[in-house]
Amino acid sequence: MKHIIYFLFTCLSIQLVAAQELQPNPNKKIITAEASCGQCKFELKGKSCDLAVRINGKAYFVDGTKIDDHGDAHAAEGFCNAIRKATVQGEVVNDRFKATYFKLLPIETTPAIHQ
Repeated sequence: MKHIIYFLFTCLSIQLVAAQELQPNPNKKIITAEASCGQCKFELKGKSCDLAVRINGKAYFVDGTKIDDHGDAHAAEGFCNAIRKATVQGEVVNDRFKATYFKLLPIETTPAIHQ
């Protein structure tokens, strides 16, 4: 019984840590970047669909948050099918973006023109 309780507690703890949202550091700059699947949309080399950002025309895989943390990557507006905008904070280390904050922005829509 002790092992079952320990196992359940461990699983719950892992879920709570995974569910925590990255918080911005008020002392560091937040920028708007393009976000998408590195392999599908930014032509980065990799083995599976992974989150990437493009900053100043250069794409980087992201550490600190994952592609599936932001919805279904294969949905119509998901990262494997669309390039989205996100506000991000972090730094590039060893050619990877180490995110300390990542917030996906709403999809911009263009109002229909009525004739």
